[in-house]
Amino acid sequence: MKEKIVSLIIALAAVFLVTIGTSAAETGDRIQLAILLDTSNSMDGLIDQAKSQIWKIVNETALAKKNGKVPALEVALYEYGKDSISAGEGHLRMITPLTTDLDRVSEGLFGLTTNGGSEYCGRVIRSAVRGLSWSTGKNDLKILYIAGNEPFTQGDVDYRSACKEAIGRGIVVNTIFCGDSREGVDTRWKDGANLADGTYMAIDQNMEVAYIAAPQDDEISRLGQELNSTYIAYGAAGFEKKSRFEEQDANAAAMSPESSVQRSVAKVSSQYDSSGWDLVDAVKKDKIDVSNVKENELPPVMRKMSPLQRKEYIADTIKKREAIQKKIQKLDTERRKFIEAELKKTTNDGTLDAAVIKSLHDAGAKKGYTFK
Repeated sequence: MKEKIVSLIIALAAVFLVTIGTSAAETGDRIQLAILLDTSNSMDGLIDQAKSQIWKIVNETALAKKNGKVPALEVALYEYGKDSISAGEGHLRMITPLTTDLDRVSEGLFGLTTNGGSEYCGRVIRSAVRGLSWSTGKNDLKILYIAGNEPFTQGDVDYRSACKEAIGRGIVVNTIFCGDSREGVDTRWKDGANLADGTYMAIDQNMEVAYIAAPQDDEISRLGQELNSTYIAYGAAGFEKKSRFEEQDANAAAMSPESSVQRSVAKVSSQYDSSGWDLVDAVKKDKIDVSNVKENELPPVMRKMSPLQRKEYIADTIKKREAIQKKIQKLDTERRKFIEAELKKTTNDGTLDAAVIKSLHDAGAKKGYTFK
């Protein structure tokens, strides 16, 4: 397992940690993030770090609020610079469109592999700007992150026109150069950010990120397992999505203890939406009446229950989940304080997660978002 600091990507995401029951849809405001990752041969460290840090950054952005309320979050993922993707397609492809399904984004991320190629930054930026369903809301925060280590000028699409097109639609472009800062400036990565009201960052992709074990970690992990027992899939699509859910648990656990803890924390936020496959979330959000679900679409344990028994079973599970969520949130608050105190003893300004968090805060502040 490689713990390299190149985790820009995971500016991605954001499962906003706020009071349980507050719906992101209530505000009408959105944060949209598009993550463009170089998957050429030299970027193994970037991909590994993204995998290990995804839920950490998700939880940092989970603090986002506007006017005291929670904005909705959508994340898109692209890869570029891989030879196995045809030149006609610009050696790039969309992994996921803008989506609220963070497990789907995680699945796409863990499926990435590297392969030598040509990195066309202007082309992938334009593709994301034109190919994604960006919001037209003036108060919405729209950010594009692109990371790589080759000149920003490569390819048949001028990066300057692509970046100007992005900011013309209110999309901020943040650039992350994986290498020496001066080289990134010379190869126009900083210029790309400047053109689109963004932040330029340079990272040492060989720097290892130390895992700071917190006293709350073991209990959060234990509660995370308890939390998993409250998810009740229904329907063919539901069983498939629960399988994805379990795979992302396993992926996080395989990366590092911290990644597993961060995923448990992410799942207790109101932005982690499982209502499309989980009866508990669907009933809580009034998206379905459990008494109307066909017997063969229910898990075996519920199939012989009467309609009233099903409702009582789901109601009890909702109470159980909420109790676990509150415990995890309390522990995470304590954990954050501990980690913040430990980080003050070290210098970590050059790490990707620190750079991404700062750039998110800066861009968010201009739109009235706070991260506390």
